[in-house]
Amino acid sequence: MQGARQRARGEITEAIKEEARRQLAEQGASRLSLRAVARELGVASSALYRYFPSRDDMLTALITDAYDALGGAAEEALADAESAGDSHLVRWLAVCRAVRGWSLAHPHEYALLYGSPVPGYAAPSTTIRPAARAALAMLTVLSDAYAVGALRAPARAAAAPEAVLGDTERLVAQLEVPLPPAVAAEAVAAWAQLFGLVGFELFGQFANVIDARDAFFDHAAERLADQVGLRR
Repeated sequence: MQGARQRARGEITEAIKEEARRQLAEQGASRLSLRAVARELGVASSALYRYFPSRDDMLTALITDAYDALGGAAEEALADAESAGDSHLVRWLAVCRAVRGWSLAHPHEYALLYGSPVPGYAAPSTTIRPAARAALAMLTVLSDAYAVGALRAPARAAAAPEAVLGDTERLVAQLEVPLPPAVAAEAVAAWAQLFGLVGFELFGQFANVIDARDAFFDHAAERLADQVGLRR
């Protein structure tokens, strides 16, 4: 009986989130509410509070699921490239393409993660680990390359300021990624630029500018690999 109740609760929770995703796509995160979800599901709004005490709890569940899905796509692409014995550059490109592919296939979830902040909502600390999964896939490529001498350190002229190096030194310590702070600084910059590329494409900023989107993305991702020091 306990197992049956747990399965039923899980199925209802998924139904609530699925309807919330549908409304997210139609109306945006700012208009999402438990009352509206309950109305579409044909239940009293009070019934949903047993699963999500507030709208923010429901948003957190959607955000966590989206981060996990994005991270899972990046990790799977990296694992496939590693299994194939691909070079570190090809692994890097595989992770970048996975991020882009997931984002283009799930534009509304991407917008929830990286679009405009939802008014009145602050993500809790429980979202930090899921949010880091895709970034860690990229950092894994770099740390593996660094371990075998396939990663060159930034030139002194291009090195980040001391204050930034202090930030990235703390970052790699927290993430337990064996990378020099100077390399980590370039990796953070590349990560931000990767999502800038994806966001520009997803939100129509390349319209009437770039038509060969796949080729342009690969070109840009290779430039990012060069920026972080991956040897060809």
